[in-house]
Amino acid sequence: MSNKYITQKIKEKFSKVAHLYPSKRALLIPLLSEIQKEHDGWLSRNAIREVAQFLELSEADVYGVVSFYDLLHDRYVGKHRIRVCTNISCMLRGADELIKALEEELKVKAGEVTPDGTFSFVGFECLGACEVAPMAMIDDHYYGNLTPKKLIDIVRSLK
Repeated sequence: MSNKYITQKIKEKFSKVAHLYPSKRALLIPLLSEIQKEHDGWLSRNAIREVAQFLELSEADVYGVVSFYDLLHDRYVGKHRIRVCTNISCMLRGADELIKALEEELKVKAGEVTPDGTFSFVGFECLGACEVAPMAMIDDHYYGNLTPKKLIDIVRSLK
């Protein structure tokens, strides 16, 4: 079987840091994150299978980690992923309006991907930035004190 996901580059990178981890299982999240970055932001069943074989784990163990952590995806989630905080501070300060604005602008509901594959968004329980509520995380960047207009301006700048 050829390795599409566990490339020589990945093997070399992880062989250099493996000694920093107490077990092969501990390499799972960093390895999955690295593979996901290189493959359109998600992990296919084949990727999960290769990781399981590489780390000598069951596919169920690997899939359990992928399905548990929000930052790992077993399906395509769009080039830009938007998480709107829906915890109490953000909800009290207008998170519902942010979600409505995204639905109108992107023409999809939470959890869906735009037809062009550029965006997806979800409501997220807590992003840990109550002091700048309402807020959202787009890709790896936090944006606070949002209004629907500010959020849509940011989204449009990413198109």
